Amino acid sequence: MAYKTREWRNAMRVTVDYNYMMEKSLGDKGVTDAELRAIKGKAEQAFEYVASNRGKDELFMGWTELPYNQDEIVADILATAKQIRKKFKNFVVLGIGGSALGPIMVFNALKHLHYNELPNKKRGGPRFYVEDNVDPVRMQALLDIIDPAETCFNVISKSGATSETMAQYLIIADALEKRGLSLPEHMIFTTDASRGNLIKIDEKYGGKFKKYVLPDGVGGRFSELCPVGLLPAAVLGIDIKGMLAGAAYMDGVCNKPNVSKNPALACAALQYITALQGKNINVLMPYSDNLKLMADWYCQLWAESLGKAVDYAGNTVNVGTTPVKSLGVTDQHSQVQLYIEGPYDKVITFISVGKYACESVIAHGCEDIPDVGFLGGHTMEELIQAENKATAYALMRAGRMNYTINLPEVNAFTLGQLMFLFELQTAYTGAMLNINTFNQPGVENGKKATFALLGKKGYEGQKKEMDSAPALEDKYVV
Repeated sequence: MAYKTREWRNAMRVTVDYNYMMEKSLGDKGVTDAELRAIKGKAEQAFEYVASNRGKDELFMGWTELPYNQDEIVADILATAKQIRKKFKNFVVLGIGGSALGPIMVFNALKHLHYNELPNKKRGGPRFYVEDNVDPVRMQALLDIIDPAETCFNVISKSGATSETMAQYLIIADALEKRGLSLPEHMIFTTDASRGNLIKIDEKYGGKFKKYVLPDGVGGRFSELCPVGLLPAAVLGIDIKGMLAGAAYMDGVCNKPNVSKNPALACAALQYITALQGKNINVLMPYSDNLKLMADWYCQLWAESLGKAVDYAGNTVNVGTTPVKSLGVTDQHSQVQLYIEGPYDKVITFISVGKYACESVIAHGCEDIPDVGFLGGHTMEELIQAENKATAYALMRAGRMNYTINLPEVNAFTLGQLMFLFELQTAYTGAMLNINTFNQPGVENGKKATFALLGKKGYEGQKKEMDSAPALEDKYVV
């Protein structure tokens, strides 16, 4: 798929600078070239595992082919999005996990930060909401500000058995039906191709719902570049072809089994080495309000993929570093004190932006107050970039590991690159750890306990087990 010129694409390349991870910058607190050489074979094996299993649905590796195999789907999505923008004033995603975090992250990254408050003409599309929780206050708040008759709801669940999403569906379906409104005219399902409860619901309505497929080999946290994320983005007028082109471009950049030439493999190797050293906290700190929710999306991708009890050999390993979301400059004033002077247990990943969407010149004034007057004539872009560099430098001077992912600017193409970089990094890291990166048994156990507590048929044994558990002690309640 052609996307702009080669020169433009190369100018928009996302890069990784890991100088402040290395011994040459950090002394004995840094990673040595010898340590990188020592895991060269393991890194190459991880690369080969991902490369040789591309597109395999049974291994949940279908996400690797999303930048290349969706031309017809994209055309259909763009046509549908055009009709939604004409017909509806609101577009609401009902989902949880990746089905919610991906769409809201892209919305935050590529649209006006106060998009929903803009006048209709400036907005150019429906107001956008993502309901990713079952807090009753949140659902009521949504219903207080939208008219269901003017709203399109995108229900996203592969199985149609996700309790949170289906609870949202039932509430919205009831609200629509009480108004005498047609569910198929106000809802779009993103689900399995032929199985699951949303397919059963569609059959009851004579197959009238518009449906998009969440592919078999794509797990929720890797789903933003399939219809899960592409439809909401297209409704918002976001360049979804650009996102996919960016992902394909980064895939090409990362096509070498060499840490010094493959940025995703470099990030994975560094995280692997530092995890073995006991640095078990992985902070993601974008210096852009547009990328604030990238940290939320990344936290799910990293935590759910790499927090595993056993490896492929059946050994109990309990691996996984804890992702922490942060925001520069905001969290320089709330977290960085800990990062600079606290335990040596963290790796900080900065996301830096070369050119922001706008510049704001700081007015001259207070020249008689040196602490304030020096700011006059600079721009806010200069200030945030200076604080970014200064924080990375201060961490390095304190012997604290950090590296920087550089985006020339925030656009659909660079965002696609960034997403695919993180997905490849996660897959490589999981392969180096010899774990199943794509399952989530811990999450499933919690789901089963919830089903039991709410009396779902088939979970009577689990309910009995929970009821027979040792009683909680009142003496431990204060």
